[in-house]
Amino acid sequence: MDTMMKGEDSEEVEIDLRDSSDAEQSDNGEEPLTLWKAPTALEEEENIHTTALVEISDTKPLINSRDPRGINDVLKITFEDVIAEPMSLRSGDRIWIWSNALFEVSRVWLYRIITVCLAIPMAIISGLLFAFLSCLHIWMVVPCIQCIFIGTRWLQSLWSIVLGVIIHPFLTSAARCWGGFSIHLAKE
Repeated sequence: MDTMMKGEDSEEVEIDLRDSSDAEQSDNGEEPLTLWKAPTALEEEENIHTTALVEISDTKPLINSRDPRGINDVLKITFEDVIAEPMSLRSGDRIWIWSNALFEVSRVWLYRIITVCLAIPMAIISGLLFAFLSCLHIWMVVPCIQCIFIGTRWLQSLWSIVLGVIIHPFLTSAARCWGGFSIHLAKE
């Protein structure tokens, strides 16, 4: 059985890489559980070193919950979602365990490497884009719409008069006329 240590204060994590065909089994006759995945340590997430700027920031609560609205729920992919062997075709258990471990490690580390390369430029581009759109909306779109509303205030008054004098009385009269009709269905 292989053993790994994560830091000095962390707990020991055991990884069982034995084949299911190995003769060694546990005392009660059942096979031992495979513990190749280390449990995520919540303590590591809570002990993130932050600067004074991050402590007063609005985004500090997002450190623990990075997808609070569930936008990327479709990306919760596991090894079994990608690679699945039917019962008729099976590789060796060690191959399956190592493939699973390598899949998880490569997925996590390649994501981190690509994030380092792309996250900062994309954050800057997105910030510039949203700043431009906000500025455009605040200083161009809303004032133009307000100018149109000011220039067409007479149309709003005229439309409310037309509704109040012509359309509302007509529809009220039609409703009273048609409201007197009743339909009775009877079986013969």
